[in-house]
Amino acid sequence: MNCISISNNQTIPLRDIPELDYDDLLEMNTKLLEAAECHCVNYYGLPWRRGIKLLCCIADDRARSIHVSSAEIRPDGAPLPSFTARNPAFQAFERELAENFGVAYTDHPWLKPLRYASNRKDRDQRISNYPFYRIDSEELHEVGVGPIHAGIIEPGHFRFICNGEQILHLEIQLGYQHRGIEPLMLGRKKPLERITIAESIAGDSVVGHSLAFVSLWESLCRFNPPEELLFARTMALELERMAIHTGDLSAICTDIAYQLGSAVFGRLRTPLINFMQEWCGNRLARGLVRVGRHHFPFTESLAQRLIQLLDDYEPALTEMYDEMKSLPTVLARLEKTGVVLPEQAASIGAVGMAARTSGISRDIRKSHPFGLFAGMDHQPIVKHHGDVYSRTQLRNEEIAQSARYVRGWLRDIPAPVAELPVLGRALENAFSISLVEGWRGEICHCAITDDEGELLHYKVKDPSFHNWLAVALAVRNNEISDFPICNKSFNLSYCGHDL
Repeated sequence: MNCISISNNQTIPLRDIPELDYDDLLEMNTKLLEAAECHCVNYYGLPWRRGIKLLCCIADDRARSIHVSSAEIRPDGAPLPSFTARNPAFQAFERELAENFGVAYTDHPWLKPLRYASNRKDRDQRISNYPFYRIDSEELHEVGVGPIHAGIIEPGHFRFICNGEQILHLEIQLGYQHRGIEPLMLGRKKPLERITIAESIAGDSVVGHSLAFVSLWESLCRFNPPEELLFARTMALELERMAIHTGDLSAICTDIAYQLGSAVFGRLRTPLINFMQEWCGNRLARGLVRVGRHHFPFTESLAQRLIQLLDDYEPALTEMYDEMKSLPTVLARLEKTGVVLPEQAASIGAVGMAARTSGISRDIRKSHPFGLFAGMDHQPIVKHHGDVYSRTQLRNEEIAQSARYVRGWLRDIPAPVAELPVLGRALENAFSISLVEGWRGEICHCAITDDEGELLHYKVKDPSFHNWLAVALAVRNNEISDFPICNKSFNLSYCGHDL
């Protein structure tokens, strides 16, 4: 293979990444994805000399390596054969390349705008003119939902084609608001400014995206975080997983009008996020993860508080979940609803919960371990039915798994380091990648530095980037009244997509 194989959180000289002809890049990377253990963690472009530099990163989950390769193309050149025609998992990556740089393809099956970002190549493309898929029939009708959301979250538009109550097709259009996360990373020069931006990528994944940024930046600066920092960061990540999963169990109950479950699971989320407030002063863990240091060491008194919290939390959660799953009225709404088949999940490159509930054991904590997981034998929880109930079961079982991890870590709290190592300058002309298994799934941050060690390019990928298509597949042949519970069972991020 004409690529370089690196590990998670590794930095390499940019010149070490092989530059191929485009046809060779296509052939090699689509061939790699024929293996079940491989998937694309990132594929993107950046302005380069007189053209566009393409970087493709394929993770080999069995070998625990990431295969990185590149090519240079001209934006005004002849249309290119698409990766997507050979493997649908590349569809969103190539749609972004077309939107941002005007790259044309000869055979992309779904080449539509992806985000409508302010730096798109064709500013005449308007979201109001998005080319929705249509079926002409007197027996069918369309239902539009959004973009203004019925709740308090970000905007997104869902266009259904229905036969009576049955959904035949759903197309999801996002891209209604952007904060320009990636350009902001380049415009800000201080690590504190950048970590504050990373914390804002997705408000329910503060620890996940913060950990991806600090791991990447510390790798660029050749900083090896001591056990004390790894402990606090990994602990916070698993507490975030538990809190969001618990809140999602409440939301799932809300969407099927099971008020007891909604109230109890909602109450049980509160002590978890209140503990984060006690630890670092913010319920969403803002301020906790910092480059090269932290300001809120984990103490024995915090450990005792957390143990007591878990002693109260776990039995109550188990009792409520057991009650919920015993009710035929609940199971009737969850079982065989919103099914994503294993072959569908594999074809779209699903990650995180969307993959693991469709029989795909894809978990960065196992395949490309980071933090405390580097010294553990983490076993991903995998379900095989791909329905709403599987996604509910997965949340419950991952909560229990994370709680076991937390209790184990609390038995051996690292002593504070008297003096942390000094953070050096970032390496010049380098490429770095960081993967983190957030509660939704795989978070990926990539960076390239210039000849002075400043950020030349920064790329963020939230797991929602892969998984929104899974929602569209899940609702097919379901009744439109089941859409809310299908959507909530994934709980994907709008802001994580509209960077």
